[in-house]
This record gives sequence, structure tokens and C-alpha cells, in this order.
Amino acid sequence: MYDIIVVGGGPAGLSAAITARQRGKSVAVVTNDASGSGLYRAGQVRNYPGLPDISGADLLDKLREHAESMGASVINERVLAIAPADGAVGVSRATDVSRAAAVILAIGAAQSSVFPGEAEFLGRGVSYCATCDGMFFRGKRVCVVMRAPDAESEAEYLESIGCEVVRLSPRDMTINGARTVESVTADGETVRCAGVFILRRTIAPASLAAGVELRGGHIGTDEAMRASLPGVFAAGDCAGPPYQIAKAAGQGQIAALSAAGYIDGGGGL
Repeated sequence: MYDIIVVGGGPAGLSAAITARQRGKSVAVVTNDASGSGLYRAGQVRNYPGLPDISGADLLDKLREHAESMGASVINERVLAIAPADGAVGVSRATDVSRAAAVILAIGAAQSSVFPGEAEFLGRGVSYCATCDGMFFRGKRVCVVMRAPDAESEAEYLESIGCEVVRLSPRDMTINGARTVESVTADGETVRCAGVFILRRTIAPASLAAGVELRGGHIGTDEAMRASLPGVFAAGDCAGPPYQIAKAAGQGQIAALSAAGYIDGGGGL
């Protein structure tokens, strides 16, 4: 149980973690490997105040070092779902479920669309985590949509437990079935399967946090970065444009202050 869990280890998430620790809150940052992000691969960042021409990798490394030096825990893992429960917020990962009094979503410019049939068959053949759900498909054919850096290792894990794996990188895909998944149609070709593992770097906000209000595909927030779910806040690119690092860091600070106030009974900032 943490005071605050931050989902995402970019400028918004790490800024939120630093501020939350300054307010004396226990913090975990759950994030994908930073090396796969566009910012990490940027050779030069020319417009971050006070740090002209720093590389994206160096900027993220410095932010992470700052957060960890203040006592924030960093967990390198993909978050699968968040949901308010019993006065707290649960955060599901591949290997564990953590709880916090508040959650800050800083997931970047996450894709907002899903494949036709994806939402309908979630939990009925559609999964976002091979290590979580793979054993349900042992001895069966499954499709793996390869859109995450760890997709190949997840596919290999499914093969190791006895699944027949079809790897797909479709432009368009529809998931078909009656009560459960029976096939997918990917770029015009239909493949029969019992399950579909959709492995993206990020999960669409509506799938990650069921019931959260969206505005133009972004997570809707008020001026204190509060989202529509109790105890949930959002910051950075996932909360809308402009997509700028300094803006993301500033919103992360606001979200952390608001989350700390929420925990302390003040409702926000």
C-alpha cells in the first residue's frame, strides 16, 4: 500500500514523484523501460528551461535519479488496469496488484482507439498480459499482436507453456467470435484462434481505467489535474496538448500537490 502510485516514468510522472516525496508521501512509479520511448531516443532536447541541448536519455536519467534519491520506488513493469476499490485505487501489473490512496496517470500520448471486438472480448479471449493469462490457453492457438518492446519475449513465453503462437503486426484487425474469441481478421486474412494477446507499449485510457472520462481521446481533467474517477489524477501528454516536456513536468507537479491534498482530506490543491 502506497500513498501515491504514478503510472508512467516520463517527465510528468517523475516530476509528480519528486513533488509527492517533497510532501512526505510514499510513492511508487510503475513504468515501461524508458529506452523504448521517443524522448529517450532524442539526441537533443533544445527547449527544456535551463538545460539546453541535453539529450532525452540524459534528461530522463536525471529525473529518475532525482526521484529515486528522494525515496521514490521505481518498478519497471507494464500496468494492465487501475480501478477504485474500497476507498483506495488498485493497480494491476503482470506480477502483482498494488494499492494506493491516489494514482497519477502519466502514460504519455497513449493511443485512444481499440480494435473492433477488443473491448467486447476483454477477459473472454482478449488479454494484455501473456504471463497473467497464458495458462488458460495452453495447448491452443493464440495470436500475439506485436506492438511492445517485450512482445517477442511474451510470445516466447506462450510457446514455452505449450501455446501455438501466431505473431501479427496488423494495420487493421477485427476480433471475431460469439461468446469468446474464435478468430481474428488481420489485414484481410482470417486466423482461427482461442485468444488474442494485444501487447502495446501503452493501453488505451478507457481500457486502462474503465469509466474514466475522455475528451478528444485524452484523459479529461480539471485545473487541479483531477480525473473523473475518485483518487485518480492525470498529467502530461495523456491529458492533452501541447505536447511539451516543460508543460508535462509542471502538470506532474500540480497532480502530485492535488493528490497529496486529496489524501490529507482537502480534496486537492
